[in-house]
Amino acid sequence: MSDPAASVPRVTRAEYVQEALAGLDRAAGTGVDPALPLYATTFVVVDLETTGGAPDGGGITEIGAVKVRGGEELGVLATLVNPGVPIPPFITVLTGITQAMLLPAPPIEQVLPSFLEFITDAVLVAHNAPYDVGFLKAACARHGYPWPNPRVLDTAALARRVLTRDEVPNRKLGTLAAYFRTATQPTHRALDDAKATVDVLHGLIGRLGGHRVDTVGEAIEFARAVTPTQRRKRHLAEGLPKVPGVYIFRAADDRPLYVGTSGDIATRVRSYFTAGEKRARISEMLAAAERVEAVECAHSLEAEVRELRLIAAHAPPYNRRSKYPERQVWLKLTDEAYPRLSIVRDLAPTDSAYLGPFRSKQAAELAAAGFHDAVPLRQCTHRLSRRTTMPACALAELGRCPAPCEHRITPEEYDQRAAVPFRTATRDDPQVVVDALLARIEVLSGARRYEEAAVVRGRLAAVLRAAVRMQRLAALTGIAELAAARPAARGGWELALVRHGRLAGAGVSPPGVHPRPTINAIRATAETVLPGHGPVPAATAEETERILSWLERPETRLVETSAGWASPIAGAGRFRDLLTKAENGASHQLSTERS
Repeated sequence: MSDPAASVPRVTRAEYVQEALAGLDRAAGTGVDPALPLYATTFVVVDLETTGGAPDGGGITEIGAVKVRGGEELGVLATLVNPGVPIPPFITVLTGITQAMLLPAPPIEQVLPSFLEFITDAVLVAHNAPYDVGFLKAACARHGYPWPNPRVLDTAALARRVLTRDEVPNRKLGTLAAYFRTATQPTHRALDDAKATVDVLHGLIGRLGGHRVDTVGEAIEFARAVTPTQRRKRHLAEGLPKVPGVYIFRAADDRPLYVGTSGDIATRVRSYFTAGEKRARISEMLAAAERVEAVECAHSLEAEVRELRLIAAHAPPYNRRSKYPERQVWLKLTDEAYPRLSIVRDLAPTDSAYLGPFRSKQAAELAAAGFHDAVPLRQCTHRLSRRTTMPACALAELGRCPAPCEHRITPEEYDQRAAVPFRTATRDDPQVVVDALLARIEVLSGARRYEEAAVVRGRLAAVLRAAVRMQRLAALTGIAELAAARPAARGGWELALVRHGRLAGAGVSPPGVHPRPTINAIRATAETVLPGHGPVPAATAEETERILSWLERPETRLVETSAGWASPIAGAGRFRDLLTKAENGASHQLSTERS
């Protein structure tokens, strides 16, 4: 016979954390397919006797486990365990286990390898499972064995969902054993209690058919606190594909209620009907949903892009993000003798100096305030003439404006001092603006005017954030066509064809086949994308950013491109570290960044 310990690797310096008990509510290991029918599932029903107290890696005095499948007993594991500590008298009275019985028994570290091998590829079942599983996980952590994280079914929780108070007064094991007339009665000994729990489990499974619970995954979720709406609408998740794509919850009138994306549509949609889904708005959405539509995609990038486009097109009421891309705004330099900054919804083909897009007017105003702090751009909204003058405002008296309204500065000088720094900062190098704002922060901090320094710091962050984002977008959207490939999880390549920052085509080449024919087919059927004006001429900024994130992953390979993909060597991207500090509020460090 092989040594079980040899097949169970130890881990170094493992630690048990009490929070691990909450893991019963999270996704478990992948050893058992949740779609497996209950009659075909292998269960290991376990019960422990302990010295009492909290799980600390010891305290186990007896383990009893019974392996069953389809109502047939497949194996039994039972052993006393020497806890290495005295047995409290009340435990001896309760269980009949004495100190003399435990002295020759093996310690838990010798029992664990056999037990872990016994539960391999099985669903772990226990009555009040958090207690038993907590002791087992703590013992594994203490003695260096990785916990296999099996799926766990709690018969006590299942009984609370299946049986009413009219049928049983409580959900104690003894009460349930009497109700189901189990062949073995619980005696506070591990093997007897485990055998009684087996019969209780079979009795509860017999009641699940009336609740349309047929698989082990459904049984585990049914035992948790799902709402009646989730239980009633669970059928909406049936028949969906296990592929990447987009799912759409639709109302009775076919109106989209919610749009989401996943690498596995079927698994993701099923999660909406589990205890893990606790969002109030999603519960409201499920009550109104009548069907779920699946849109299969080649890979995750296509799914993300399709989700964004569907949300933008339909504005589903239960989606919060990406609903109104048309609400983006721009900060542009007006075309006047003495230009000023203006916040606009759209860019005209003649606009040549601009920054954005911003997700809100407030973000654009914050960046505009940063430029006003750094360069002498006028802030009034009058249209100034080269010939006639107007009275100056208070900003001119305070030295915050060169007073072009009174012609104290020529249009040429104003352009060099105020307009050129804006154009340079947005297109290429924001060094002049950054230096001016850092100098102002240093002066304010030196005068202990920290709140004002924090305001300027926020404006600096807004300017850099927008400049970095726009230059990053423009670098990709200026390319007429780019093809890229990324290794697929199951072999082959995920392929994307990008035109002017818009996903024009996507596909997957099968394993062992050269991807060139697939790329040619994608190109032949790809969307035609015409060039346009601005850094996002053909798609939303969010779509282009999703594509950028996919392209910038280390495993992604550029196949071919119609032009060079590059950013300005002295562009805003070189201030990323400064932007991070500004966003994190490290104003006391910013004065050292001047160069």
